[in-house]
Amino acid sequence: MAEPLCFVTGAAGFVGSHLVDRLIQRGWEVVGIDNFRLGRRGNLVGALRGGACTLIEGDVNDTDWALQRLHAVAPHRVYEMVWHMAANSDIRAGSEDPDVDLQHTFLTTYSTLKIMRAIGCSRLAFASSSAIYGPLDTELTENTGPLRPISNYGAMKLASEAILTAALETWLERAWVFRFPNVVGPRATHGVLFDFLQKLRASPTELEVLGDGQQQKPYLHVSELLDAMLLAWDRAQDRFNCFNIGPASGATTVEHIAKAVVAKVAPTAGIRYTGGSKGWPGDVPRFSYSIDRIKQLGWTPRLSSDEAVDRAVEELAAEVGA
Repeated sequence: MAEPLCFVTGAAGFVGSHLVDRLIQRGWEVVGIDNFRLGRRGNLVGALRGGACTLIEGDVNDTDWALQRLHAVAPHRVYEMVWHMAANSDIRAGSEDPDVDLQHTFLTTYSTLKIMRAIGCSRLAFASSSAIYGPLDTELTENTGPLRPISNYGAMKLASEAILTAALETWLERAWVFRFPNVVGPRATHGVLFDFLQKLRASPTELEVLGDGQQQKPYLHVSELLDAMLLAWDRAQDRFNCFNIGPASGATTVEHIAKAVVAKVAPTAGIRYTGGSKGWPGDVPRFSYSIDRIKQLGWTPRLSSDEAVDRAVEELAAEVGA
């Protein structure tokens, strides 16, 4: 009997590639798609070598072409589940060019739903974001509102949630929406740790840090993110299942991250802060995240925010050969 088959968008990306590995470990056969804007083929070396993953190289927004490829790689097979991980996860890039998030964050969701309907797949898990909430002083719960994102990325993630819930009204059977915090770990393609490492490789005597270093957010290790997503997928069976996912405790300042990266890869480097409370337009400088809903399902994170960051610094430094 063939393994159950699923479709993963953004399969070669940071979170997507880790997800593919986990799904294969659970006995799934995976067809993934990635346009390699941020993803890397190297992230899927193990999955592709084992034969349980087929990678389609191209744009999910080219829906006719994507449908042809899905049928070609698995003829006469039923796709039982879609994991939609594809997005522009570089918030600054979307602030500089709003078309980036329209194309790569919202339209990828619209296109994925269109493809799902065409192939008769009615279960979707979606990677959303804490950026949908905007700058609120209260603890963020899944019922917080009104939602006023301040980045194009957050706005397009919120619009994606909206088009998803509209599909639930007509043809989509079930959806899981996971609102990520700042996620760190190996295979990262962006984010503050990745940026700091790249800056120090280019200029090992000084690290420039945008803002005053006191921006403070919860950081979650990618391994724990996957634990939470898969547990929620197993146990949450409402039509619409929405969860904040975050670390065991606390939040981490940019100053902590900068000092940890410098200590690991360039101990003699100085740190220069540019000043101001934000790193860039659209940056939410601090927020507090409630994860009570997913903890009620039985998931408990092990790492604090600082512990997740410190572990990721070690992992990413090893990846780049620092």
